[in-house]
Amino acid sequence: MARAVAALCVSVLLLPAIASAAAPTGPTYDEKGNLVRTAFAPAHEQARLTEARATRVFLRTEKVADWVGRYPKSSLVTDATFDSHYRDWTVGVWSGDAGEVASGRVSDLTGLVTEAWTGPQVAWAMARGGGFGGKEINSKPVWLAFCAVFLLGLADLRRPLALRNLDLLALLSFTASLWYFNEGRIFTSVPLVYPPLLYLLGRAAWVGIRGRPALASRPVWPVWLLAALTVFLAGFRIGLDIHSPSVTDVGYSGVIGAQRIAHGEAPYGHMPVEDGRKACGPPDREGRVVDRIQTNGRCEGADQQGDTYGPVTYQSYLPGYWALGWKGKGDRLHAARFTTILFDVLCMLGLALVGFRYGRARLAVTLAFAWTAYPFTQYVASANTNDALQPAFLIFGFWLAGAAAGRGIFLALSSWTKFVPLLLVPLWATFPEVSRRRVRAPVVFGAAFAAATLVAFWVLLLEPDLLHAARVFWDRTLGWQIGRESPFSLWDWRQYHAGLPDLHVLQNVLTGLLVVGALGVAFVPRRKSPLQLAALTAAVLIGFELVLTHWIYFYLPWFFPFIAFAVLAPAGEPVPADAPAEASDPTRGELVPAG
Repeated sequence: MARAVAALCVSVLLLPAIASAAAPTGPTYDEKGNLVRTAFAPAHEQARLTEARATRVFLRTEKVADWVGRYPKSSLVTDATFDSHYRDWTVGVWSGDAGEVASGRVSDLTGLVTEAWTGPQVAWAMARGGGFGGKEINSKPVWLAFCAVFLLGLADLRRPLALRNLDLLALLSFTASLWYFNEGRIFTSVPLVYPPLLYLLGRAAWVGIRGRPALASRPVWPVWLLAALTVFLAGFRIGLDIHSPSVTDVGYSGVIGAQRIAHGEAPYGHMPVEDGRKACGPPDREGRVVDRIQTNGRCEGADQQGDTYGPVTYQSYLPGYWALGWKGKGDRLHAARFTTILFDVLCMLGLALVGFRYGRARLAVTLAFAWTAYPFTQYVASANTNDALQPAFLIFGFWLAGAAAGRGIFLALSSWTKFVPLLLVPLWATFPEVSRRRVRAPVVFGAAFAAATLVAFWVLLLEPDLLHAARVFWDRTLGWQIGRESPFSLWDWRQYHAGLPDLHVLQNVLTGLLVVGALGVAFVPRRKSPLQLAALTAAVLIGFELVLTHWIYFYLPWFFPFIAFAVLAPAGEPVPADAPAEASDPTRGELVPAG
C-alpha cells in the first residue's frame, strides 16, 4: 500500500514535466505538408529585463558600439521586443536613410548578448560568417592541403622567383579574403579581393597582347604522377560533394527550374513564393514560414528570386532531375549534387581535351590537375552552386576554337547561363583574324550563336503569351540584376552611410572602359593565337568581375580555366586554331615544354 501511494505521489509530481516535454513547441506537419498537431501555448512569463535595460546591454557591446558610433546620435532609433518562448529580447537600431544598422538578441535570463549583427550583416545572412560548402572544405587542414598540392604540383620549383610562381600565388591569395569572409568581416574581406584580380587582369592582358607565354624550366613531376594525382583528387572531390550537407540557394533554384520545365512551365515567374500561399511548415526563429503550398499543389520552400539566371542554367539540371527527382519539402536535393558533379567532371575532361589539342599529354594533364587541385573550384563543388556551368561550356568552345560554328554554339550556351560571356561575342566572333579575306567565319559564328540561342529559349514557348513571357524574363533576370544592391564589393558601400565613399561614378566609368575593351580586343591584336584567345577571354571576364556589384568567391572559376591556360602553357608558339591537331608538329610551334 505504501509503495502504491509513493508511486502515485511521484506520478503527480512528474506529470506536468512529462506533459511539457511531450507537448509540441510548434505546429507539426506530415510529409505532404498537412497540419497534424498544433503548438502548445505556454503561459505568458514575465520578462526579467526591461526594454530599456535590454537595449542598453546591446548598445554597450563593443562590436555594436563601434558601428553605431559612426552615425549621429540624434538619428538613432531603437526598438526591443521580448519573446516569451525563447526568453530573449530582439533589439534593432535604425538611423535615417541608412535603415536598420544593427540588430541582435539579448538573453532575458542571463542579460548577455547572444547575437549581434551590424552593417551588411543585418540584411545579409551570408555576411555573418560561417562560409559555404560545409565544414570539410572550410576546415584549415583540407583547404591548405588543396593550396599546397596546387602550388607544389604546378610551381617552377627550380626557379623560385619565376613569374609563373607569382601567378599561382595570386590565384591562391583569394584565400586571405575568404578567411575574413568566413569570420563575417566583410569590410576587410572585400578590399583584399581587388589586388589579385588587378594583377591577374594585367597578366592576362599582357599575354593576350604580346602572345608569348612565360618561359618554363623542365617539368619537375612526371606526367604519370600528375595524372595519378588528378584521378585521386577527382575522386576526393566527388566524395566531399556527396558528403557535403550544403546546397546553396542557386543549386536549389536550378532543380526547381528543371522541375518546372519538365512539367511544361517556364521557370520565369513560376518560382515558389510565400505571399498568399498556405503554410505547410513551421515558422523559423523570425516567425517566417518558408514552406508553402504552391499553385501546383506541392509543398515547396520559397525561392522568390530563383529565376534570375538564363534558361540554359535550368536546362542543365534536367538530367539530374530526371534521374533523381525532387519531391519538394524534405528533399535532400540529390539532383543538385548530380549536376554539380557532372559539370565539375566536364570541366576536368574539357581542360584535358584543350591541353591535348594544344600541347599534347603534358599540357592536358597539367590543366586537368589545375582544375582539380584549385581550392576555389572545390569551393563551388562543395557548395553545389551553378558556377561550373558557365566555364564548362566555354572550355568546350575553346577546344573547338578552330571551328566557327563550334565556338558560336558553346559561347551561346555559356552566355545563356549567367549572361557574362555575352561580353566575349566580339572577341570570339573575330578569332583568329580580322581581315576582309576572313568574313565567312564571323558569319558562320553568328549563325551558330543565333541557332543555339533559339534552342536555349524554347522554354519561353511553354507560355501561352510569348510577349508577356519575354517581358517577365527580362524583369526577372537582367532587369533585376542591373539594379541589384550588395555589400560584397566596394561599389555599393555608400548605402550604409557610415562615412564610406560613394564609388558609383567610378564604377560606371570602369564599366564603360570594360565595354570598350571587350570591343577593342576583337581588333587588337589583329591576328590571335589560341594562347591569346585564352588570355584575352580571361581578361574580359576578370574585368567584368572587377566592376561587378555583387561578387562572391564562386565566380573565380569563371575565368580560371583561361588564366590557367595563359600562365601554364609552356614556352612556344601555339598551333594555328584552324590546323588539325593530328597534323601539328612540336618542332614547328606546338605548345611543348622548353628545354
